[in-house]
Amino acid sequence: MADELRILYRDDHLVVVHKPAGLLVHRSAMARGEREFLLQRLRDQLGQRVYPAHRLDRPTSGAMVFALSPEIATHLGKAFAEREVAKRYLAVVRGIGPETERLDYALREEDGRRPKAEMPAQEAITEIRRLDSVELPVCVDRYPRSRYSLMEAFPLTGRRHQIRRHLSRRGYPIIGDAKHGKGNHNRFFAERLEAPRLLLAAAGLAFNHPATGQRLRIECATDGVMSALFERFGWAGHLPKDGVGSLSPDQAAWSAFETPSTAPLTALLRP
Repeated sequence: MADELRILYRDDHLVVVHKPAGLLVHRSAMARGEREFLLQRLRDQLGQRVYPAHRLDRPTSGAMVFALSPEIATHLGKAFAEREVAKRYLAVVRGIGPETERLDYALREEDGRRPKAEMPAQEAITEIRRLDSVELPVCVDRYPRSRYSLMEAFPLTGRRHQIRRHLSRRGYPIIGDAKHGKGNHNRFFAERLEAPRLLLAAAGLAFNHPATGQRLRIECATDGVMSALFERFGWAGHLPKDGVGSLSPDQAAWSAFETPSTAPLTALLRP
């Protein structure tokens, strides 16, 4: 029997849960042969129907919101579509990433049905910040030492695989990304550092509650794999903790993440 999902927040209208890495959210044409899905596990755990308000890639872990009624699902879906939800991610990447930068690269949708070249390019913007870095005395590629960074990412648009594609295009692929990363670094982390997965986590969400209008901030702790790696690299001070906060509706939306490490970014991100 699967372990119970970690509930980060729950009321009569919605629930926020930690999605484990490697778990699909729901059935799809690309999920032939899969028997376990987040939606069904959460429904069985709560004993009621749930409705996903947004998407999270299969290999990504972290906070995900589900509505408990179709009406609330509609409100939440609109909030995500209209960029009213603040989303904070943590990623471990190859190289020493920039201190702070706005990645503004249009992306073509990857739907798996048509060649990417036939898809229209769509606006895609991600704010990134380097939180920490490490240099290891190990030759993984062609250099005698290997460097990696802990990056914070705020996607301002919601394109498929946006953070993964943006960081890869900028030259800092996320470790564990089989499609957009580098195999030798992925294998090094899997075989030597006990991190055999995509090192990308949805660490926080902030949005106006669809029923009360109260601004909610949900923070999500990383799973065991990422937490152990952060400890190993000396990054424990950046580990998020499960938590729920609330902000009055008249406060700026992006101030949900007004911390010493992100304050300059929030000024850029205000609606």
